[in-house]
Amino acid sequence: MSLVLAIDTTGEFGSIALASERGVLEEVSLESPDGFAHVLFHAIERLLQRHGMRMADIDAFASASGPGSFTGVRVGLVAVKGLAEAAGKKVIAVSNLQAMAACGSRPLRAAVLDARRGEVYGGIYDETLHLVQPEVVASLPSWLASLPHGDLEFIIRGSALGALPGPTLEAPRGLAGSIGRIAIGRLMKGQSVDPSEIDANYVRRSDAELLWKDPRLAPHR
Repeated sequence: MSLVLAIDTTGEFGSIALASERGVLEEVSLESPDGFAHVLFHAIERLLQRHGMRMADIDAFASASGPGSFTGVRVGLVAVKGLAEAAGKKVIAVSNLQAMAACGSRPLRAAVLDARRGEVYGGIYDETLHLVQPEVVASLPSWLASLPHGDLEFIIRGSALGALPGPTLEAPRGLAGSIGRIAIGRLMKGQSVDPSEIDANYVRRSDAELLWKDPRLAPHR
């Protein structure tokens, strides 16, 4: 049995999870107003003890890579890098938006997060969790206007974004369970990497949003 330890520290609430090919063995919610760095490793230690496991039993370490709180994203990535390097194991970075999309049930899933300052992070995934439209950061109206036609299911996390033009599902507070399921699939396909190869998911602005902010970026005709 292959095992993944998954971490999500990218939002107000976090979580850790143990996952295998059989599914999520356990997911533990984390809540710490002062940040997760000082509670994360104790929580991991207790989780492993409950399952009679050691760090050496873990085959790969996975973390939410963002978008989200910059500090929170770094805490999770630094943690899995350190654990993987110490254990001589591989790592897997999973987009928060993809992990949110995994909570949906429809063929087309629009995962959207509040990016503050009137903007959102958004990405469109299909039922196999492949990107249909790239992840971007944009104003909500601009992003909504760019969406493909079809029966979209909107998956949100945390802040209410107002009325969305389709059925809406709220993702769990912590995404470690979803991250663990995605990471196990990648591990089975040989898609884990060395710790030095993962980085935060810096979502870029859409072309439309860039042009709206600075028309000089429009291509010359």
